[in-house]
Amino acid sequence: MIKKIDHIGIAVSSIENSLPFYTNILNLQLEGIEVVESEQVKVAFLKIGESKLELLEPLSTESSIASFIEKRGEGIHHIALGVNSIEERISEIKANGIKMLQDEPKLGAGGAKIAFMHPKTTGRVLLELCEKTSKEEIR
Repeated sequence: MIKKIDHIGIAVSSIENSLPFYTNILNLQLEGIEVVESEQVKVAFLKIGESKLELLEPLSTESSIASFIEKRGEGIHHIALGVNSIEERISEIKANGIKMLQDEPKLGAGGAKIAFMHPKTTGRVLLELCEKTSKEEIR
């Protein structure tokens, strides 16, 4: 069902201010920065082994990342689990009593299909299902 930890999302107030720690101190490779308009965030991907860290900067006060930072401060926002057949995984998870924030996958960063499980049904951990095409997995 789950292939790997695809990435760990980290909420930050400023990618520009946060990047030097990850690139200069931890020596992680920056793979790219992009804007996801639908989520009102800018994201930066950093390679770490077979997984990635995803820095998430809110682009507006309406962004869920802005709300997260306001309530909890900067820090780990979610863990993304790499899956095949995301629609099937959503059905299986719902059949086991786990509530989804999205009943259908939506388009996320890098063109991946994503859907989040409600943290009230996952032990207060925001978990994301993430299905990528082989092109996106190379990234």
